[in-house]
Amino acid sequence: MNKVIVKIAAVLMIALVLGGLFAPKNAYAADSSEVAVAAMSDEAANVHSKAWAAGIAIAVVAAAGAISMGLVIWKTVEGIARQPEAEGKIRTAMMLGLVFVETAIIYALIVAILIIFVL
Repeated sequence: MNKVIVKIAAVLMIALVLGGLFAPKNAYAADSSEVAVAAMSDEAANVHSKAWAAGIAIAVVAAAGAISMGLVIWKTVEGIARQPEAEGKIRTAMMLGLVFVETAIIYALIVAILIIFVL
């Protein structure tokens, strides 16, 4: 299972790098009337890039969080099945782990919001 997660992360990183390399660039116009149009399209491209960056960030972190939460719950159920007498301690540790994963996802959401509104 760990090899699958590493492969998924590698493919996502390659996609991010290739997306940044092949992003369209705006050409600047020499005429003064066309400069305003080029500036508006440059601003629109900036908003477009911010939206893509925020969307990709949230998608990657949400996918990783969902996978990790699934693994945590899977291992918890497996542990409770092996040792039913330790159910309370296992469940407490599971809830703590899920809180940490959810916190990382919320931090990614905050970063995405900052990308959109601050940068």
